[in-house]
Amino acid sequence: MFQNKTILITGGTGSFGKKFISVVLKKYKNVKKIIVFSRDELKQFDMIQHYINTPNFNKLRFFLGDIRDKSRLNMAFKDVDIVIHAAAFKQVPSSEYNPLETIKTNVFGTQNVVESCIDNKVEQLISLSTDKASSPINLYGATKLLADKLTVGAQNFKGKEKFISCVVRYGNVMASRGSIIPILFKKRNEKNIDLTHDKMTRFNISLLEAVNLVLLAIKDGRGGEIFVPKLSSYRLVDLARAIAPKAKLRFNGIRPGEKIHEEMISYSESLNTVEYTNHYIMLPSFRDYSIDTYIKKNGGKKIKKQFSYTSDANQKFLTIKQLKKIIYQDLD
Repeated sequence: MFQNKTILITGGTGSFGKKFISVVLKKYKNVKKIIVFSRDELKQFDMIQHYINTPNFNKLRFFLGDIRDKSRLNMAFKDVDIVIHAAAFKQVPSSEYNPLETIKTNVFGTQNVVESCIDNKVEQLISLSTDKASSPINLYGATKLLADKLTVGAQNFKGKEKFISCVVRYGNVMASRGSIIPILFKKRNEKNIDLTHDKMTRFNISLLEAVNLVLLAIKDGRGGEIFVPKLSSYRLVDLARAIAPKAKLRFNGIRPGEKIHEEMISYSESLNTVEYTNHYIMLPSFRDYSIDTYIKKNGGKKIKKQFSYTSDANQKFLTIKQLKKIIYQDLD
């Protein structure tokens, strides 16, 4: 799939970028080059030290830059075949407190990525999204919804370029930097642990599952789709009990911009969604084919009426025992 291809990852020193690079270098040995584009020189230095004595180091390139800087993106995107757009402001409370900075990165930065892809004749763009982009109530979710629309809408103004842009939308990545698991892990020996709400639920995805979803989108994307995986959910209290079974749980109320339950596909979005064994594909509304035509060409089936995909109504919930088993696998 990646024979003689050059891949660039924006925000490539994050948890996803590191896992993606590890998987691709191991599984796709014929990849030509992987470029890490990020603004944190220390994280790039750490990644270089990790790979410097490995046989694959010659396939890695490191490019300092910010997606707000379109001229820098244009330099980095030269001769790139595939762009994975992972750079974003991701913390809900800090985005509420710093709205304009979040908009500059998540919205204007994404538009810079889209335009630079088209200007440099990049073949494919896969943007990473979040369940918070479905029916958003916080600024982070709203900016990611706009970023999704920019990625999907790129199919409208790409001209004659053979450019495919898709989105992957998933839930909380198990043990990624900034997630609740590393925070709980540090407090596992304390007597009291503060949580937000005793009914809170979240979708869960491992880093490997997130990488595999991106690989699926690269393989199957036709342009304008949003790929959504079928995931398990967990209850926040079960997660805390899996990590700190002896601690007393205290509930302080949800933080600014938080939902008690997350939503991956809203009812309105479900009307244009195709179901597969392990994932869903949300179709763009502007394409000139119907959902029936898409299914005829690409398989899948229509989903049931009155459908929405929410973390509290999910049929698959992780137990405390299951959470204990998987919790250390992706601890960053």
